[in-house]
Amino acid sequence: MPRYKLILEYDGSAFVGWQRQMNGPSVQAAVEAAISRFAGHPVTVIGAGRTDAGVHAAGQVAHVDLNRPWSTATIRAATNFHLKPAAVAVLAAAEAASAFHARFSASARMYRYRILNRAAPPVLDRGRVWWLPKPLDTDAMAAAARLLVGRHDFSAFRAALCQARSPVKTLDALAVRRVGDEIWLEVRARSFLHNQVRIIAGTLREVGEGRVVPERVAAALASGRRDLAGPTAPASGLCLMEVRYPQPDGEPASVQPAGDRADDQAHDDIEDDDADRHKA
Repeated sequence: MPRYKLILEYDGSAFVGWQRQMNGPSVQAAVEAAISRFAGHPVTVIGAGRTDAGVHAAGQVAHVDLNRPWSTATIRAATNFHLKPAAVAVLAAAEAASAFHARFSASARMYRYRILNRAAPPVLDRGRVWWLPKPLDTDAMAAAARLLVGRHDFSAFRAALCQARSPVKTLDALAVRRVGDEIWLEVRARSFLHNQVRIIAGTLREVGEGRVVPERVAAALASGRRDLAGPTAPASGLCLMEVRYPQPDGEPASVQPAGDRADDQAHDDIEDDDADRHKA
């Protein structure tokens, strides 16, 4: 069976999350139904990140096996046709090796958390940002963020129901930058604990408002106590921007489907290397 990789974009507010569930519409189920309609047989679509309800994606990567070869242009066009009016789209499709696995082959995932930091509430970006009208100190937030980079026990920064076997994760990068009225928190790692990115965002918010000093973040990290970290930020501000995979030479790179580079662009994922779940 030929395997194909897909790059997907979706508005997470319309779904209960990536994973197929009984209690509402999921991105996975919508994409599977759309592909099954034109392929003529049931399919299973595997995503790189199992984003939570309300979490968006600009560069989710998935793979699917089909019973016969299809052109990548047809896969993209036909899937998008059958997805309408769902708030999800296939940006690109490419042939993939049989050994390629959207989740297990990934070397890095990058999420962006958007904070709208202005007096006026969001209108055009409602449901896509966390509105915080009180001015935030981005220098203090950046100082606190630097304390979280590297390999640590992130017990203080995971959900109570997190199923990861180990709380130890490695954050390759965590940047804080102001872009106009917004503050972007951009984090990159191979995998994340459940709600890890959103708890980091909630903690950095407290630092930015002056409620706690950056050193308090290091203390929370060292303690392993969830109550010493900040609250879990809303899902609406989080977006999976990019997923990276190793190239043959071993260097990680963004997925670049042939013929669709212009369309290319990484939940809150239970990103856990050991458990069969993925949320940030």
